[in-house]
This record gives sequence, C-alpha cells and structure tokens, in this order.
Amino acid sequence: MHSARYVPLSLLLVAPLAAHGQGPTNRFGNPAHVAPAPTTPAITVRDLQVRLYQFADDSMQGRQVGRVGNKKGTDYIAAEVKRLGLVPAGDNGTYFQVLPYHLHTFTDHSRLTVDGNPMTWLADWVAIPGARAPRAVSAVPVVFGGTAGDTTTQISAAQAAGKFVVLLAAKPTPQPAFAGRGGFGAAPNRFADAAAVATVDLDAVPAAQRAALATPQVASSNAVGGRGGRGGVAAAPTDSVTLLKQQIAQLSPAATVRLTRAAAARLFRGREVSSLSAGDAGGTVTASLDFLELPTDWARNVVAIIPGSDPALRHEYVAIGAHNDHIGISTPVDKDSLKAFNDARNRMLIANDMIALKQEQLASIRVNMDSIRRLYPKARLDSINNGADDDGSGSMGVLEIAEAIQAMPVKPKRSVLFVWHTGEEGGLVGSRFFTTNPTVPMDSVVAQINIDMIGRGRAEDLPGGGPDYLGVVGSFFDSKDLGETVARVNKKQGRPLQLDYKYDTTLTWSGYNNIYGRSDHYNYALQGVPIAFFFTGLHGDYHQRTDEPEWIDYPHYQRIASYIKDIVVDVGNGPRPRMNGSKPAKPVAAMQ
Repeated sequence: MHSARYVPLSLLLVAPLAAHGQGPTNRFGNPAHVAPAPTTPAITVRDLQVRLYQFADDSMQGRQVGRVGNKKGTDYIAAEVKRLGLVPAGDNGTYFQVLPYHLHTFTDHSRLTVDGNPMTWLADWVAIPGARAPRAVSAVPVVFGGTAGDTTTQISAAQAAGKFVVLLAAKPTPQPAFAGRGGFGAAPNRFADAAAVATVDLDAVPAAQRAALATPQVASSNAVGGRGGRGGVAAAPTDSVTLLKQQIAQLSPAATVRLTRAAAARLFRGREVSSLSAGDAGGTVTASLDFLELPTDWARNVVAIIPGSDPALRHEYVAIGAHNDHIGISTPVDKDSLKAFNDARNRMLIANDMIALKQEQLASIRVNMDSIRRLYPKARLDSINNGADDDGSGSMGVLEIAEAIQAMPVKPKRSVLFVWHTGEEGGLVGSRFFTTNPTVPMDSVVAQINIDMIGRGRAEDLPGGGPDYLGVVGSFFDSKDLGETVARVNKKQGRPLQLDYKYDTTLTWSGYNNIYGRSDHYNYALQGVPIAFFFTGLHGDYHQRTDEPEWIDYPHYQRIASYIKDIVVDVGNGPRPRMNGSKPAKPVAAMQ
C-alpha cells in the first residue's frame, strides 16, 4: 500500500465570522454566497464579489458555448452594459454578435414502420438529433449488430452498410473518480454506412423524460472554426474514394434511434433481442424523420463601446476583452472531497517543479474524509463547472473596468471597445468570428487587452505566486511600444505588481506551453493588432467543479483590474502602439 497523504483539516475549516452578512467564511474570508447588490463606479473588492458570485453561480450552468447557460451569462453582461449606458456595437443595434450556431431536433411528426406496421413515437422509439439531417430510411432491411461498444460482438462494416442496425445497450463501465475532459471528435465508426443505428435502451428512460431525448440540449456549428486539430479525430485517408464516402457520411449521417425491448422484438418479428446472434435478419423499416434546424442565441459575443472624447481619435479603438464561456456540466462528484484532492494534487505538482505527475504519485493522494464529514455530514454533489476564475474573473473585471471608465468625467480620447467573446473553450471561436466579422474596422483597433483568469495567483497556486503576482503575455513580443506602456503604467501604481514575462518563452511546466496561442488575444494578433494578455496562472481548480467564487483572491483581483483599467486609459490617450515588424522585441527585465 502507498503511504497515506492527508489533507489537513485546517484547509477545510469554516471561519465563524460573516462577510457582508452572507454567513460563515472560508480560510480566505469569502462566504459561500453573496447576494446581488448595486455596484459603484469604483473598482472595489465588494463590487467584484457581487458580480462574480452572480456570473459564476450554479444557475449559469457553466456557461458552455452552445448551451442555454451561455445565453444566461451573456444576458447578464448585456443587461449590465445597458444599465451603464454603453453604446451597443453588436448586430443590428444590439449588444449581441450572434455566432452561427443551430439547435437540431426531431419533432413528434416523425414516423417509423416495420413491415408496414407503425410504431409509436416515445412509447416505442425516439430519434436522437445530430449535427445534420440523417439519410433516408426507405424499405431498409433490419439486422442485429451485436452490443454497442463491444466490437468483438459486432457485425462488420460491410454487413451494416445500408441496413437498419439494432444494438444491445453497452454494459456499464466504472469511471475514474476525478475524470477530466475527453478529446474532441469521434473515433472511426464501423456503422457509418448504415441507414440507421438503433440501440435497445429506451426502457431505462422514464416516459415523462423521453421527449427530452429529441429536444436539443446543446447547439452546434460547422460554420466557425477554432485552433485546428484537437485529439480524437482520425487522420484523413489517402484513398480518395474512401475520403469521399466519409465526407458524404458527414453530410448525411446514419439516423440514431433508441428503442424499447418490446419494439426491438417487433423489428425481429417477435424474437427477443437477447436471443439473437450478430447478423440475424429482421423485417423491413421505413421512416420519415422530421428534422428541424433552428438558429439559437446560445452562442453570443457581447460587444459595447464607450465613445472617445477626441473628435479625431474617437474613430480609433482600444479593445479590451475576456471570454464569457466555460465548460458546462460534468458528472456529479462530492465537491468537498474533490477540492481537498485538487489542493493536495497542486501542492505535489508545485513540489515537482510543475512537471506532470505520474500515476503512482496521484494514487498516493489520500483525502481525510472524516474531517470533511464532520463539517458536511452529507456529500454535497456538484456537477457545475462554474468557471469563477476561468473566465468569470476576466469577464467581471472587464465589466468593472467599463463601469469605472463610463463614470470618468472626461473619457479617453480614443473609444474603448469591450468584447466578451464566447467559445474560447471551444477553440477561440468567438474571437475568431469577431476578428473576421468585426463590427468596427479592424484597422481602427490600436491594441487589444485580453484578460483570462486574474482571480488567483497565490503562492499555493503556482511557483512564484503571491499577493503581487501577475503574468503578462505577448506585450513586448508583438509591440515594444505596448510592452513599455504596460511596464510604465505598473510603476505608477501605488503598489506595483510583479509582472511575470516567462510565458512568452517555452516552459518545461506541463500545461503552460503556448499560452500565447491559447486565448482570444491570439486572433487579434493574427490581424496585426498589438496585444497584451494578463493572467495569474493555472491552479488546482482549473477546469474543475471547484473553480467557484469563494476561492478567488478578491483584494489581488481588485488591484489587477484597477491596473488594467489604467492601461486602457493610457493607451486611449497616448500614441498609437506600433507593431515590432519582423523582429519582435524580447522582454526586458529592467522594465519590470
């Protein structure tokens, strides 16, 4: 057995004091909840708390692009900028730039018959919507294909081609306790040439919930791209005929159906599916699947402007942005034990010089559940990836900056363009869409300031972290002028921050390479716009259900937001930053 590694109870204790009347606080002085309240023009700890506790609340459902939570989050931002009096700069006089995402659904007008005998929608079967309308199912022979997920029991691709393939449901398999996100895309599918694939598992779904299977849970888009190849997609074949067949299959995929056991028996003329062998034939199926594709507001950039005060320069823009999305909903886990595990894992990672931990190191982590249960007798299950730091902190920081600049009696000479991009987590899709479909001329954008994760940065979060820590990416790399502005404005702060430029170079730290290409500023840089990207590093709660508002370092967060506001104002009033050209400048230690 591995030696036990316990999380101290002190890390989980709740302080007896109350913050702003919100109840007990944690070891950082933050409560579990903060009630909505009016905000002030000043950038304050209290205002940042009020905003972030709303924006990263469970009700926002993780704000994932393509899901209704993203609409909720963008509704909140748009309502606030409207209240503050910013000028709409989205589509058709609104604050929204809607990306071409669509919802796909099958209606109850869908029909399916076997040997001419109708089956009943929801009672016997339901069709599951995909990204595109499925191929036609007309007088298609039924074949038993084996068990889903078990290729050793399944018929071949040639046997499935053109057939209505029926599969037994996959056997359940245990999932790892702290599973991360999987890859993107699907593995090669031996049933890709089938007319339809039907799984016999509808009995497990209560009748009241079956309609939801044909109702969209997430919108999708084939019209906006991201950063390129992600894991999980098979390489394109060199055989042109095979490639053409795959492309046709993507445009008109096999229908996906779920069946009850009784309906499956009817497909095989009364034979119980559990008695069948792979390749056994059934009746003939004809289906009319009523597929709808509807535009959706579940993927939106929020765009607003504070007009500049100088008649000549107000047609130029200092852009500032953050991403409004996060990664949505995952499998429920006990949030308190997960937090303890993440904290222990991050301490081990820091001690390991941020080199990826081996499986045996992770297996040595033990959580003291007795201590947790003394505080919380019942497990507090949580499935929401709240994204308080990623990028609630950036989004609400930009909103506070907007409120502060809007309250200035004399605005910056240049206009300030605020863009809350969607879909950063899906591949920078919102910033790519905005920079290729801008609502202001891109050549009038003099700089873009990007904020992604500025709510943490403690010593326990990353090496070199602390109350003054702030990472800066790309400022000197793209524009020496902008880099010098970033450094000069910092020196003017009452308590300058310690600017960390190391992310502009390749690091041995796992997870930190190419930070420059991993957030929304990258798409502005591709358009020749000088950029500066601010963040306080990754941490143990990154992309976890434990990235919640109560773990944010609000005094640190407030200082960073105030400093970035000063940068925006300085660039708005100063000379236009120049790009370096073909020889990017390197960070200068003396400028820090």
